[in-house]
Amino acid sequence: MASEQLKQAVKNIASLARAGQTEQVYEAYSALFADPVFLLSSAMDQRRSLKLMVYTKRRENIPPAYVVAAHRVAIEPLRELAGAFGEPADFEMLGICQTMCGDDTAAAISFRAGLNLERARNPQSDLCGSLMKWLASV
Repeated sequence: MASEQLKQAVKNIASLARAGQTEQVYEAYSALFADPVFLLSSAMDQRRSLKLMVYTKRRENIPPAYVVAAHRVAIEPLRELAGAFGEPADFEMLGICQTMCGDDTAAAISFRAGLNLERARNPQSDLCGSLMKWLASV
C-alpha cells in the first residue's frame, strides 16, 4: 500500500472516530488490515496503524462483534511482523489481538515470546512489565 494511501486510510478512520462512528471505525480497520497491499507497506507504517487500533481504550467488558472482527483481521499482519522482525512489542500487540478474539492459549504463547525477547534486551523495561501483566491475565 502506498504510504499516501495508508495515511489517507488512517485519516479517514480518525475522522470516523471523531464523529463517534465506532462500528465504522472498526470496519475500516478490518478493511485496511485485510488489504493484501497493507503487508507491502513498511513495517514502521504497519506498526503505527496497528497500534492505533490495538491500544485503543475500550469501556465495555465484552467487546462488540465488529471490534473482535477487526482484531481477528489484525492477527495476520502482526504474525508477519513478529516473525520477520522479532520485536517484543509486535508480540504484545499480537497477544492483545488474540486475547480480544478469545484465544488465550495463543495469546499466552505470544506474550511469553515477547517477554523472553524483551528480558534478553532489557529486563527492567516497561515493556517487560506490561508483557508480564498480560501473561498473568491469560
